[in-house]
Amino acid sequence: MKFASTRLIAQDIKAVVGFYETLTQQQAQWLAPVFAEIVTAGATLAIGSAETVALFKEGSVEPAANRSAIIEFQVNDVEAEFARLKDKVEVVLAPKLMPWGNLTAQFRDPEGTVVGLYTPMTEAAKARVGAH
Repeated sequence: MKFASTRLIAQDIKAVVGFYETLTQQQAQWLAPVFAEIVTAGATLAIGSAETVALFKEGSVEPAANRSAIIEFQVNDVEAEFARLKDKVEVVLAPKLMPWGNLTAQFRDPEGTVVGLYTPMTEAAKARVGAH
């Protein structure tokens, strides 16, 4: 099994896609007017409009309702990324060293999902991700 993507359902897909384009500095691939993907080296972030819920089971997901998941991106320099983003998007957490060895900053996307950027700092954290 291969973990392939995380999908967000957005009420305002253009705002959410724009946020993640700014965050990742990558252009989204629009596969349909109601569906876009941002493909990164590790996985794909898919974004579907609320209209796509009807393709599954009506009411099975709800836009702007996430309060249990954090989408994370590993970056080379979390402090530089924080400086680049802090005046453009909502800040949840300024860079902070976590007990597991990552320097982490968090932001909130336009519909409330928390997005973390992190850089492994300790030797153990670097070893977990294969960075030395």
